[in-house]
Amino acid sequence: MEEIEIERESMEYDVVIVGAGPAGLSTAIKLKQLCDEASKNISICVVEKGSEVGAHILSGNVFDPKALNELIPDWKNAGAPLNTPVKNDSVRYFVSDSTSFPIPTLLATTFKNHGNYIMSLGNFCRWLAEQAEALEIDIFPGFTASHLIYEDNKVIGISTGDMGIDASGNKKPSFEPGMDLRAKYTVLSEGCRGHLGKEIISKFYYGIGFKEVWDIDPELHQEGLVIHTMGWPAAKNVLSGSYFYHGENNQAFIGYIVPLDYDNPHISPFEEFQQWKHQSSIQKYLNGGTRVAYGARALVKGGHQSLPKMNFPGGLLAGDDAGTMNFPRIKGTHTAMKSGMLAAETIFEGIQNKNSTDNLESYASKLKSSWLETELLKARNFLPLIHKYGTLLGVVLAGIDQLVFRGKLPFTLHHDVPDHKCLKKADEMPKIDYLKPNGVISFDKLSSVFLSNTNHAEDQPCHLVLTDPSIPISTNLPLYDEPAQRYCPAGVYEIIEKGNEKIFQINSQNCVHCKTCDIKDPTQNINWIAPEGSGGPNYPNM
Repeated sequence: MEEIEIERESMEYDVVIVGAGPAGLSTAIKLKQLCDEASKNISICVVEKGSEVGAHILSGNVFDPKALNELIPDWKNAGAPLNTPVKNDSVRYFVSDSTSFPIPTLLATTFKNHGNYIMSLGNFCRWLAEQAEALEIDIFPGFTASHLIYEDNKVIGISTGDMGIDASGNKKPSFEPGMDLRAKYTVLSEGCRGHLGKEIISKFYYGIGFKEVWDIDPELHQEGLVIHTMGWPAAKNVLSGSYFYHGENNQAFIGYIVPLDYDNPHISPFEEFQQWKHQSSIQKYLNGGTRVAYGARALVKGGHQSLPKMNFPGGLLAGDDAGTMNFPRIKGTHTAMKSGMLAAETIFEGIQNKNSTDNLESYASKLKSSWLETELLKARNFLPLIHKYGTLLGVVLAGIDQLVFRGKLPFTLHHDVPDHKCLKKADEMPKIDYLKPNGVISFDKLSSVFLSNTNHAEDQPCHLVLTDPSIPISTNLPLYDEPAQRYCPAGVYEIIEKGNEKIFQINSQNCVHCKTCDIKDPTQNINWIAPEGSGGPNYPNM
């Protein structure tokens, strides 16, 4: 491998924001609004690793417009793609593939969605980007923020990734060096398990979420119907949850969430999702329909207890990079937006007062005094109760916490075991026989990845880096039956045999950037780093 020493071009901005999701775009828009009102010039750029804004965005999504009402009060006239108000809520517990019973929303208050909207978060972010560009904010899609730039122990910007390096680390004829984007303030809003954010923080708890978009029979479609389910086919002691949202244009957004603190290494979250679609009350909607999109993404579920210090010398964390999701409501867009808006207020205050970027402590106090703090504090004991008391008694206690005590129990529970340490030995846990996909309702991983439009330049360094290449075969395979074969939703990891030798094969071309491997690998041997810009999924309307 040749040593690549590059002279990089440099651009100066007042603020660099990493990630064009709801948090990053809300930060940019709010900050520009404040500066325009005060007649202050400011330069802001947003860097996005997807080929376009929205290409890497995946979410259910039933959207609470609370933060949007504050950010862009006239959003309806501005053309925000919120066209499907929620009309009905249904919550069901699945006992088996043919038996279920309803749960009154009176007892499941976190699933009440009156006033919310079924939407595509990808399309919503594209619209937010249009609002940002109208304010003369620079947005650079297709550029990865490969690493932070430090000076005197302070972040002073980011470097974008080089393009045109082959798999051996050598420059190709198409080589183009990345750029240094230097800034007074850097905001990390990369979403869950951001590869830069994890340099700043380390302690979170996660789940993996799947989503498919289906065109369904118009006679079966009920626009505005929101269905949430739990129970079958979740493995023992795993609180998997699922959703079925009837959106516009006879489309259904369906998905499944598996917490990554499960203990059985034989669990395959992907196959659990595919099996769930065969439950009779779900399959009845899908019969005669067509699956048109697929994707998967890790999500943060640690809640209030896991929130890190959200400021660091030179910058701030926002959105799911900081873990602002409200897991009991399965909602994180409005909270991500609010955290971004508060980040913008903090930066504006620093600009106004000419404060040092070393001191951004007021961000914490703004969070504490906002409705975001109130919402996350109310939800803080929901998941710890389930972790402590299991999926039956724990759910009952969590319901009492939310319904009776309104999230105001006089104590706070904690869940201190990281997800990667929860796996038990493979020979101690039962194997699971999942249904074979039928190609009509359920599908295999490779045909699913095809629908994600995932692509990476083939001749580039692998972005899934093994600290020790021997560990998958020498340790993970005998102890855990190498769980990467199952927790990855895209068929990236395989155990193959050549001769009499077992080999751990990485099909990095398939990677949908969910980050699950970076989280769940029991030996923490896999490090997800950013591939070349524009690589990964290209979700159309997820």
